[in-house]
Amino acid sequence: MASTAKTDFVRSLGADHVLDYTKDDFADGTRHYDLILDIGGGASLTRLRRALKPRGTVVFVGSEDTGDITGMGRQLRGAALSLFIRQRLAILMAKERASDLEELTEHLESGRLVPALAESYPLDQAKAAMQMLETGKVRGKVVIVPDQPTPGDTSARGDHSTVPA
Repeated sequence: MASTAKTDFVRSLGADHVLDYTKDDFADGTRHYDLILDIGGGASLTRLRRALKPRGTVVFVGSEDTGDITGMGRQLRGAALSLFIRQRLAILMAKERASDLEELTEHLESGRLVPALAESYPLDQAKAAMQMLETGKVRGKVVIVPDQPTPGDTSARGDHSTVPA
């Protein structure tokens, strides 16, 4: 699902079927999905289940601003409910592994995977980058580029000693 302004962008990333959430209701009963990847969405568990096939899966990614302490109330209720129904409501808990990052690097370097980057910002403009993300109008990811030390500059490493010439 995407907003009207982003449906073409989502299709360009390879999506076969794109819903415009300003016009389309994913849970209207016309389609049923094997998998719903819920990234900080606000759909109720009832609506998510209505859109799933009988043995379909919802994967919750990330937390959301729901007003509770954990920001994961809906996800935790879904995981508990999943114990009693045929549909699976699961929480994705990512674990970073060096081997996964090495494989990702290989895909990036070979061109098999091309990231959708919107813009890059220098570190001193991180606040502006975050404000841009909060607008919801960004297409792709925003990158914050740390300041690059100049040759011979040891301050970036925290080494303030002098080296005799």
